[in-house]
Amino acid sequence: MSEPITKAGVSRRGFAMGIMVLGSVVISFAGVLVRNIEDADPWQINFYRAAALVAATLLILLIQYRGETITRIRRVGWPGIWGGMLLSVAGIAYLQSITNTTVANTLFMLSAIPFFTALLAWLIMKERLQRETLITMLVAAAGVSVMLTDGFGVGSMYGNLMGVVTALGFSGFAVIVRKYRDVDMMPTLVISSAIILVVSFLARYDDLDIPVNDIVLCFIWGAILSGLANWIFIVASRYLIAAEVTLFMMLEFSLGPIWVWLFVAEVPSHLTIVGGAMVISAVACRSVAQLVVARKHRVPVDPAPPL
Repeated sequence: MSEPITKAGVSRRGFAMGIMVLGSVVISFAGVLVRNIEDADPWQINFYRAAALVAATLLILLIQYRGETITRIRRVGWPGIWGGMLLSVAGIAYLQSITNTTVANTLFMLSAIPFFTALLAWLIMKERLQRETLITMLVAAAGVSVMLTDGFGVGSMYGNLMGVVTALGFSGFAVIVRKYRDVDMMPTLVISSAIILVVSFLARYDDLDIPVNDIVLCFIWGAILSGLANWIFIVASRYLIAAEVTLFMMLEFSLGPIWVWLFVAEVPSHLTIVGGAMVISAVACRSVAQLVVARKHRVPVDPAPPL
């Protein structure tokens, strides 16, 4: 249920904005981390990253719910299971994408998540699409098309397509969270990570011996970067409207390519920059417009995920 805007609400919103900035900046270094993994392949990376995320999420749930942790996990029911499956698909596809194309391509594809989510919500939940949202979706789709076209020339079409699959997986999860917003979906991270752990083990059960440096980086990514970012998103989204959450998510997608350019010297192609700029500009402009309307009409907090 929405809560009125009060002084306490403003204080919580300020705190939520602060931690969202922190979470977006932290997770934006994931691309640099991946590029510094020496020998591990995507399945091996997923195995150790998922193991770390399971441990981190369970620790958070134990601190939060203590003896009711198992009950909370069971309470997500089938929506949580389906959500976990979609998240696991997104997690597996993400590694396939980022290891087969540039970090910029992958992250710019992910920046279209709000519009994939809006489209899925329209198809599945019959949520009405505003004209402005539809126009912005078309611009974002054009940007994604530009990046996919670029894939034909640089041999990274598979990576680009996996980026689209990643975005669709996350968007499907967002729709489930929106539909079952009265259910705490934090335990879904345990389900999705467990699925990734099992699938990755089956794919590489005879070859999980990787350098200690790679294992450490995988655990940093899973336990700290992903664990912290997911926890922050869930907490902050309770106090921010959808447009604000979307804008802060743009920090990750905008900063990620910059970090790999600065620290790894990975330069995206011109078409990637053009397509990515189209997607991010579309998302940012639509989010800013929504913020203006929200402030003008003093719209209360919307706990739903960004659309």
